[in-house]
Amino acid sequence: MCASQSGRLSGDDVFDLTRTAVVMADRAGMARGWTKGAERLLGYPVSEAVGKPLAELFAGVASGASQDSRWESRLAAADGWSGLEAVRHKDGHRLDLEFRVLPLMVAEKHSIRLVLAAEMTQTPWSGASRSFLEGILGMSPIGVAMVNADLRFVWLNDALEEMGGTSREQRLGKRLGEIQPGLDVEGIESEMRKVLSTGTPSVGYEYLGNPQSDPQRQHAYSTSFFRLEDEAGQVLGICYMVLDVTESYRARQRMALLNRAAERIGNSLDVWQTAQELADAAVPDLADFVTVDLLDALLSGEEPTPDPVDAADLVTMRRAGQQSVREGCPEAVVAIGDAAAYPPSAPVVLSLVEGDSALFQTLDLADSAWAAEDPVRAAHLRELGFHSLMVVPLRARGAFLGAAAFARWQHTGPFQPDDLVLAEEFVTRAAISIDNARRYTREHNTALTLQHSLLPHDLPEQCAVEAAYRYLPADPLSGVGGDWFDVIPLSGARVALVVGDVVGHGVHAAATMGRLRAAVQALADLDLSPEEVLAHLDDMVNRVAHDTNADDGVIGATCLYAVYDPVGCRCTLARAGHPAPLLISPAGRGRLLELPTGPPLGLGGMPFESVELPLPEGSLLALYTNGLLMGKALDLDGGIARLRTALADARAPLEELCDTVIGGLPGGRPVDDVALLLARTRALAPAQLATWEIPADPSAVGQARRSAAGRLAEWGLEELAFSTELIVSELVTNAIRHASGPVSLRMIRARALICEVSDSSSTSPHLRHARTTDEGGRGLFLIARYAERWGTRYTSQGKIIWAEQPLRSMGGAVPVADTAALLDALGALDDTGDPTRATGTGTGTEGR
Repeated sequence: MCASQSGRLSGDDVFDLTRTAVVMADRAGMARGWTKGAERLLGYPVSEAVGKPLAELFAGVASGASQDSRWESRLAAADGWSGLEAVRHKDGHRLDLEFRVLPLMVAEKHSIRLVLAAEMTQTPWSGASRSFLEGILGMSPIGVAMVNADLRFVWLNDALEEMGGTSREQRLGKRLGEIQPGLDVEGIESEMRKVLSTGTPSVGYEYLGNPQSDPQRQHAYSTSFFRLEDEAGQVLGICYMVLDVTESYRARQRMALLNRAAERIGNSLDVWQTAQELADAAVPDLADFVTVDLLDALLSGEEPTPDPVDAADLVTMRRAGQQSVREGCPEAVVAIGDAAAYPPSAPVVLSLVEGDSALFQTLDLADSAWAAEDPVRAAHLRELGFHSLMVVPLRARGAFLGAAAFARWQHTGPFQPDDLVLAEEFVTRAAISIDNARRYTREHNTALTLQHSLLPHDLPEQCAVEAAYRYLPADPLSGVGGDWFDVIPLSGARVALVVGDVVGHGVHAAATMGRLRAAVQALADLDLSPEEVLAHLDDMVNRVAHDTNADDGVIGATCLYAVYDPVGCRCTLARAGHPAPLLISPAGRGRLLELPTGPPLGLGGMPFESVELPLPEGSLLALYTNGLLMGKALDLDGGIARLRTALADARAPLEELCDTVIGGLPGGRPVDDVALLLARTRALAPAQLATWEIPADPSAVGQARRSAAGRLAEWGLEELAFSTELIVSELVTNAIRHASGPVSLRMIRARALICEVSDSSSTSPHLRHARTTDEGGRGLFLIARYAERWGTRYTSQGKIIWAEQPLRSMGGAVPVADTAALLDALGALDDTGDPTRATGTGTGTEGR
């Protein structure tokens, strides 16, 4: 097998940790190799040490000419030498060192010695029965070897013999590739040749391989190489030292993998993407093939069970992620999103049922029970060469979410227990992220459902304005905000235009927005003026804030409320802390409307003011929230300028104008939620209106009915004559009977037929059930049966009672017997002009 990785260790090599000087010397006493440990111990760098005599490098405390002869005798000793000696550091301070001189190679003309030195104060164990330095060559895990210039072994110690798994006799005279084919021979020998040619030691060269001593498991080694020379400077070969650093290497690899996994897993709040991120993070560094299966109940939004899963439920698992070192993931037998069915004895099923991880260092795909139950899958995996498997259940906050399977087919050795620990770390990170994504998805869908139910789906039909809108949340992930808008048809063919903004985002803001929108609609039905609507909303926000727990956050909102009347082409507006609307005239000139700046909703105790102004037909009114104006590169003035430019063509289709405004947002996304409502005003033609002043005379009721019938004939609405005459008769009779001042009748032909009677009274009629003996009290009840809507709105001069009928007959709304009685009553009124006989209204029992 070939090593998959080589390189240099960062920092000090492993030999320096013992503060041991390792020196190669010839018999003449010249240093031919010098390690970092020697440099640290004695202070001489490699450039100064190599080529100098040992007597100078290990100068004794007591100077004398006998130093050279002593080192000559020590190096010449056939069995080597060991002893203690005090020497001087390069800077002059004293070092008490233990020395060990070992003969590494004996040749006919020359020999090389290995000199080891260690400071006694740093090696308290040196006084043991066996020399510390001797242990480096004998008992320590450091392997030492010597190869000649042809890179053939000439010497090695016991540690290297045991480390490689081949005997000394098998190694001597051979090259590394002949005895250890499982190592990165090419890379190692290339490093040796570099040292041979340059003479520069190589320290901490790291590589991977499968030694003969453990061919099924990949090991990591750290090696240092030194060139050997004789006294004449002739290159003899290489001395190298090897340490098996597999455990530290794997620990570093696991830490690096975990760091990468932390960066890659959980980058989204999407369950499917997070499952795929788990598979991607584990391949190829941990496994060759990974699958992630999630419980179908989890994907459908159900709450996962805190107990181990029942085997019967696992038929509903679904593949959520998978990855392979092979292109196209050919190991997979199901696709992403498809159901992943397993037999009851499959490792994935057992892991979820038992609730524990499972490690199969040697995967038996021939005789296992699950392979017999699932022969197609087993044959497929056997064909692809899988030999080791791990299965880890995905569990978060005590609940089981699914399972991840890790498999190997390459010759990197079987999974080890520490691999299972690493896989569990991966899965734990992913399970938390998946559960977070699941919870977020559920809450997000709830919030979206809530908000979509609260915002208008389609703008209502009305004849006052042409309208279009856009809603854009600042957070594209949540898609939920507190902005809202509304178009509310009012009586008299008028329309209310509303835009509001609740502080914050998410479910809480959406819920508050829904309450405010519902309140605005209810207040609009009362036909209140804009300033009165805002005053009621302000009271409501104060009550909500008082009832809301402090943990739910501060409640605050702004709102703009406008009422447009297409009859007089006038608009009344008021705002509560909201941006002023932009008005584009039919000619394309834009200006911000100058409105009194009311306080935001919720402050309480401060009044609101409204402004009435004319809006010619074709005027474009832009209502918006402040998210439309504020951007990373624009201030409020810049936002207004951009909006004015986008709406310069006031006659362009409103949908195009909306797209232009939203498309021009800086950065493509707003910094806050955006609600935009565009309304182009319309005007009712004079032919659609009819107005009569009614004298305060009971005989005027009949004339009012005949005038109304005549106008219906002109409009082609003869089929509404009966119901309209009844409504007019009732409303005019009540006004003459119970009100004071001028009475007027107005009819509007818009999307509905509208009848309005105005008087100076501020008392509103109401429905009640009349007793059998009562002569009156049934008029408004019959109006309510014939009219689609009816009600009262107040003005500065009094009130207006109105009733709307669709532009089609509502026949059958009143029983036949009641209709006959009404016809008799109307006929009697025409004959006598006495309103007390018409529809039983003369007694005023409608509750004025």
